[in-house]
Amino acid sequence: MLVKGNDPLHKVTIIPRGRALGVTMNLPETDKYGYKKSEICAKLAMTFGGRVAETLIYGPDDVTTGAGQDIQQATSWARRMVTEWGMSDRLGPLAYSGNEQEIFLGHSVTQTKNLSDATAKIIDEEIRRIADTAESLATEVLTENLDALHAVAKALLDYETLNGEEVAQLLRGEEIDRPDEFEPPEDNPAATSVPPSTKPKKPEGPGGLEPEPQPGS
Repeated sequence: MLVKGNDPLHKVTIIPRGRALGVTMNLPETDKYGYKKSEICAKLAMTFGGRVAETLIYGPDDVTTGAGQDIQQATSWARRMVTEWGMSDRLGPLAYSGNEQEIFLGHSVTQTKNLSDATAKIIDEEIRRIADTAESLATEVLTENLDALHAVAKALLDYETLNGEEVAQLLRGEEIDRPDEFEPPEDNPAATSVPPSTKPKKPEGPGGLEPEPQPGS
């Protein structure tokens, strides 16, 4: 929400889903069929947010494996920026691939190396540069907004799931205005707690009368 270029936040939750211990969902306001370079860089910074937060709060020696999928996704985006989308100034608008695979009759696969060692080295350096830049941006944003980080973390522990507007309230220093779903209204007579009767209730027949005794009962 604080890095320009990201789609609006839809919700964030710490309820586990599949292998993920939590999910942050942001949805575009309109249909998108491509992304600008600035938007991808913003997404990369968001992806590093979890790892950077762990580093700031617990220290570099106590980070966890929780950011594994985020790091994998960020690395894939950075690599595609360099090798597929022509977003590296050093390499220009060319497509680079380490291996070119050619299927023959669906059985044999031949691999041809079409990159020099020097070019492969530059690709690695560019991927590293893009990832480091995104991580530095995430570090800068979270460091400057550490109070907001703690506020969102505390609210997630209380509510488990927050929508975009609730997170915006926290960033503005406001309290989350959410009615308690489990507390009945005070003016509802049906909400008055009545201790259950310990005497078993007799079954009733039609009209509220006790049923006639049946043979053998």
